[in-house]
Amino acid sequence: MNKIIKSESEWKNQLTDLAFQVTRRAATERPFIEHGFPKRPGLFHCVCCKAPLFSSSTKYESGSGWPSFFRKATGSSIIETQDNSNSMNRVEVSCGKCDAHLGHVFPDGPKPTGLRYCINGSALVFRDE
Repeated sequence: MNKIIKSESEWKNQLTDLAFQVTRRAATERPFIEHGFPKRPGLFHCVCCKAPLFSSSTKYESGSGWPSFFRKATGSSIIETQDNSNSMNRVEVSCGKCDAHLGHVFPDGPKPTGLRYCINGSALVFRDE
Protein backbone atom coordinates (compact mmCIF):
# COMPACT_ATOMS: atom_id res chain seq x y z
CA MET A 1 0.00 0.00 0.00
CA ASN A 2 1.31 3.43 -0.90
CA LYS A 3 1.31 5.74 2.11
CA ILE A 4 -0.06 9.23 1.70
CA ILE A 5 2.32 11.71 3.27
CA LYS A 6 1.57 15.42 3.39
CA SER A 7 2.98 18.37 5.27
CA GLU A 8 1.11 19.83 8.22
CA SER A 9 0.13 22.85 6.12
CA GLU A 10 -1.24 20.61 3.35
CA TRP A 11 -3.41 18.74 5.88
CA LYS A 12 -4.57 22.03 7.44
CA ASN A 13 -5.61 23.35 4.01
CA GLN A 14 -7.55 20.16 3.24
CA LEU A 15 -9.36 19.60 6.54
CA THR A 16 -11.65 21.50 8.88
CA ASP A 17 -9.96 22.60 12.09
CA LEU A 18 -11.74 19.86 14.09
CA ALA A 19 -10.87 17.15 11.55
CA PHE A 20 -7.24 18.32 11.57
CA GLN A 21 -7.03 18.28 15.38
CA VAL A 22 -8.60 14.81 15.55
CA THR A 23 -6.84 13.07 12.67
CA ARG A 24 -3.41 14.71 12.72
CA ARG A 25 -3.06 15.56 16.44
CA ALA A 26 -4.99 12.62 17.96
CA ALA A 27 -7.53 14.87 19.67
CA THR A 28 -10.98 13.61 20.63
CA GLU A 29 -14.11 15.45 19.58
CA ARG A 30 -16.88 16.13 22.09
CA PRO A 31 -19.39 13.28 22.44
CA PHE A 32 -22.84 13.46 20.87
CA ILE A 33 -21.90 15.76 17.98
CA GLU A 34 -24.50 15.40 15.24
CA HIS A 35 -22.55 14.72 12.05
CA GLY A 36 -25.63 14.20 9.88
CA PHE A 37 -24.56 10.78 8.64
CA PRO A 38 -27.43 9.21 6.67
CA LYS A 39 -29.03 5.97 7.75
CA ARG A 40 -28.79 4.27 4.36
CA PRO A 41 -26.39 1.69 2.90
CA GLY A 42 -22.93 3.03 2.31
CA LEU A 43 -19.34 3.16 3.42
CA PHE A 44 -17.57 5.38 5.89
CA HIS A 45 -14.22 6.57 4.54
CA CYS A 46 -11.21 8.34 6.03
CA VAL A 47 -11.74 12.11 5.82
CA CYS A 48 -8.06 12.58 4.95
CA CYS A 49 -7.42 10.04 2.20
CA LYS A 50 -10.86 8.54 1.43
CA ALA A 51 -9.77 4.97 2.24
CA PRO A 52 -12.82 2.76 3.03
CA LEU A 53 -13.02 2.03 6.77
CA PHE A 54 -16.47 0.84 7.88
CA SER A 55 -19.72 -0.34 6.31
CA SER A 56 -22.95 1.30 7.45
CA SER A 57 -24.27 -2.23 8.10
CA THR A 58 -21.84 -2.52 11.03
CA LYS A 59 -22.74 0.83 12.64
CA TYR A 60 -24.75 0.72 15.85
CA GLU A 61 -25.81 2.98 18.70
CA SER A 62 -23.44 2.27 21.59
CA GLY A 63 -24.58 5.14 23.80
CA SER A 64 -20.98 6.37 24.01
CA GLY A 65 -21.62 9.57 22.07
CA TRP A 66 -19.35 8.65 19.16
CA PRO A 67 -20.10 6.67 15.99
CA SER A 68 -19.56 3.00 16.79
CA PHE A 69 -18.99 0.00 14.55
CA PHE A 70 -18.61 -3.69 15.38
CA ARG A 71 -16.41 -4.57 12.38
CA LYS A 72 -13.98 -2.76 10.10
CA ALA A 73 -14.66 -2.88 6.37
CA THR A 74 -13.40 -5.87 4.44
CA GLY A 75 -9.95 -5.09 3.15
CA SER A 76 -9.86 -1.88 5.15
CA SER A 77 -6.51 -0.54 6.15
CA ILE A 78 -6.93 0.12 9.86
CA ILE A 79 -3.87 -0.10 12.07
CA GLU A 80 -4.25 -0.96 15.75
CA THR A 81 -1.62 0.16 18.27
CA GLN A 82 -1.38 0.17 22.05
CA ASP A 83 -2.25 3.55 23.59
CA ASN A 84 -1.34 4.12 27.24
CA SER A 85 -1.91 7.88 27.23
CA ASN A 86 -3.97 9.67 29.88
CA SER A 87 -3.37 6.84 32.38
CA MET A 88 -5.52 4.47 30.31
CA ASN A 89 -4.78 1.20 28.55
CA ARG A 90 -6.51 1.33 25.14
CA VAL A 91 -6.03 0.27 21.54
CA GLU A 92 -5.84 3.20 19.12
CA VAL A 93 -7.09 2.78 15.55
CA SER A 94 -5.54 4.74 12.70
CA CYS A 95 -5.87 4.76 8.94
CA GLY A 96 -3.23 2.52 7.39
CA LYS A 97 -3.04 4.64 4.25
CA CYS A 98 -2.42 8.08 5.80
CA ASP A 99 -1.91 7.45 9.55
CA ALA A 100 -4.97 9.52 10.50
CA HIS A 101 -6.05 9.01 14.11
CA LEU A 102 -9.61 7.62 14.03
CA GLY A 103 -10.39 6.63 17.62
CA HIS A 104 -10.11 3.46 19.69
CA VAL A 105 -11.40 -0.11 19.69
CA PHE A 106 -12.76 -1.75 22.83
CA PRO A 107 -13.75 -5.36 23.60
CA ASP A 108 -17.26 -4.43 24.80
CA GLY A 109 -19.20 -4.41 21.54
CA PRO A 110 -22.11 -6.51 20.29
CA LYS A 111 -22.04 -9.91 18.66
CA PRO A 112 -20.77 -11.24 16.35
CA THR A 113 -17.36 -9.62 16.96
CA GLY A 114 -17.66 -8.28 20.51
CA LEU A 115 -15.77 -5.18 19.33
CA ARG A 116 -16.68 -1.51 19.56
CA TYR A 117 -14.76 0.68 17.18
CA CYS A 118 -15.39 4.06 18.84
CA ILE A 119 -14.61 6.55 16.08
CA ASN A 120 -14.51 10.34 15.93
CA GLY A 121 -17.18 11.34 13.42
CA SER A 122 -15.01 14.19 12.15
CA ALA A 123 -12.51 11.56 10.95
CA LEU A 124 -15.15 10.07 8.64
CA VAL A 125 -16.97 10.89 5.42
CA PHE A 126 -19.97 8.86 4.24
CA ARG A 127 -20.43 7.70 0.67
CA ASP A 128 -23.35 5.75 -0.76
CA GLU A 129 -22.62 2.18 -1.85
